[in-house]
This record gives sequence, C-alpha cells and structure tokens, in this order.
Amino acid sequence: MRILIHDLTPQEFTTLGLTLAADTTVISDSGTIKNCIGCFGCWVKTPGKCVLKDDYQDLGQLLSKCDELTIVSRCLYGSYSPFVRNVLDRSISFLLPYFMYKNGETHHKPRYEHRFPLSVHFYGNDLTKKEQDTARELVEANSINFHCTGIKVSFHNNLQSVKEELK
Repeated sequence: MRILIHDLTPQEFTTLGLTLAADTTVISDSGTIKNCIGCFGCWVKTPGKCVLKDDYQDLGQLLSKCDELTIVSRCLYGSYSPFVRNVLDRSISFLLPYFMYKNGETHHKPRYEHRFPLSVHFYGNDLTKKEQDTARELVEANSINFHCTGIKVSFHNNLQSVKEELK
C-alpha cells in the first residue's frame, strides 16, 4: 500500500490530475484533524492508536502497512505546512515510547517491523537555500525516526513540477 499525504486544496489536487495506484491511500485535510496534544495516550492508554477521536486516529497503524510514503507540502520556513506537520505528529503511535541510540543520537524504537521509503516534495516560490537545507535536514531526521529504508527530497517552484515528478 502507498500513502500520499498532502496539504493541497481539493481543487489543486484535482488539477494535478495524478493517476494513483488502486492501493494508494490519500491523506488530505478534511478540516476535522485535531492537534496532537502530546498526551502520549497512543503509547500508554491505547497502544498504537491515537486517543483523539477523528478520521486521523489510526495513522500509526496505517504507516505499519505502508510500502511507500510520499508527502507533498508547502515549504514554510524550512518545514512542513501545519497540516502535514500535524499528520506526522499524530503518527507517533507508529513508534514505541522506548529509546535506542543510532549514530550517536537518541531515537524511538520501532513498534512495527515493516519499513518504507520516504519521498517529500516541497513546493513554494522563492525558497532560499537555507530553507531548503533546513527542510532537507528535517526530512532526514524524520526518516531516521520512522526507520525509513531511504529518502528523496525535492523542491518545486510550482505544482506543475510536482506533478511531473510524481508521474
């Protein structure tokens, strides 16, 4: 199964005209996502599942079945858009609350054995080199935290170039 997380409006997403595989799950902003409150209930009270009741409470379990994760996000100050950031925050149940050391850094242990590659497509006008470097470092850190098998980070000036790369 493939997962596509994006922050595009319904009209922007439709305009892209992507041909998605039948096994692709699209995660977009339905306007109902609650903000992660950092309660760690997904680790303690309902292991592997967020305690906040909305359409996004099973993100950790969904990632456990993912063969490829693609993110399309506006690049804001070298980071993801607020919606994409919130989806990733709400996905922390994909990990265990226990720590391990990797490359001299502290990271969470994986809850699931399944691994996937991560591809991130940032878009925005006039992105500075500093913003791109910061975003690239963020994606690299995310890939370590999610125990990804590989990463790809792309920067686009417009959505048309995103479409061309996602073909």
